[in-house]
Amino acid sequence: MLECVVNVSQGRDRATIDSLIECCGRSLLDVHTDFDYDRSVFTLAGPRVYDDVQLLARRVFELVDFRSYGGVHPALGALDVVPFVPLGATPLEAAVSMRDRLGSWLAVAFDLPVFVYGGETTLPQLRKGAFVSVSPTYGNPQPNPIFGAVCVGARGLLVALNFNLDCSLERAQVVARALRSAHVRTLAFVAGDRVQVSMNLIDPLKVTPLMVVQRVLAIEMIRSIELVGLLPEVVVIGHEAEYEALGVNSEATIEGRLRRQIAHS
Repeated sequence: MLECVVNVSQGRDRATIDSLIECCGRSLLDVHTDFDYDRSVFTLAGPRVYDDVQLLARRVFELVDFRSYGGVHPALGALDVVPFVPLGATPLEAAVSMRDRLGSWLAVAFDLPVFVYGGETTLPQLRKGAFVSVSPTYGNPQPNPIFGAVCVGARGLLVALNFNLDCSLERAQVVARALRSAHVRTLAFVAGDRVQVSMNLIDPLKVTPLMVVQRVLAIEMIRSIELVGLLPEVVVIGHEAEYEALGVNSEATIEGRLRRQIAHS
C-alpha cells in the first residue's frame, strides 16, 4: 500500500479547499490547511490512491492559479509537492514507479515542468536549484505561466511539525540551526502573528518527535505545536499521553486512519 501527501498552494479560499477535498474520495485520510502558508496538505492512501491523486491534480489545475500565491512557505507551483510513500511491507520501488508514472502524466496532460526527487536528489535541492542548476525531469523546461512547476517524489516516512515559539525571529533561527541535521530539516520564519520553526523529520524512527520537542525546549519556550499530516503509529505507541499533553492528537496516525477507512468501506 502507498500513501501520497499532496501539497497544494491554496490555503485561503474555503470554497476551493472544500472542492479539492470533495474530489479525493475515500483515499483521503487527513487535510491540514494554513492561511499564512497559503497551503493545504492532503494525505491520501489506499487501493485507489493513484486514481484519486489524479482527480485531485485535475481539480487543482481547474481552480488554483499560482500567480495569486501569497504564502510564506517556499513553493514552485500550484500542485507543489507530491511524494509517494510505501507503507508496511510495500517496497520503495513501488513508490518510485508510481512517482514516475504520475510525473510523466502531469507533464503531458498539463504542459508542466516536473521535477523528480528521491534517493540522492532531495526536495530542498530541487527548490534551491530549480530552472537554474536543476532541469525538469519531464515536460517543459520553463515554468508554466499559470501553474508553475511540480515536484513529484518517492520517500520513506516523514513527520512534519510546526513549532510556534515565544521568541523573536532571530531566536527562532537559532533554534532552526541547532536542530538541523541529516535527519531533521528546518526553516524559521514569521507566519502571520506566529514566529515559527517548521521541521521535517525525515527519519522519525531515529529522531522522534518527542526527542525534537525536548531539544527545542532546551533552547526556547514552545507556545504550541502543529502536526502537518499524520504520524506513523510506531512513534506514538506507549507515548499517547505525552503527545496529548503537547496538544498533538495521538490518534492522528496513518494506520489508525486506514483502519477507519477500511471500517467505512
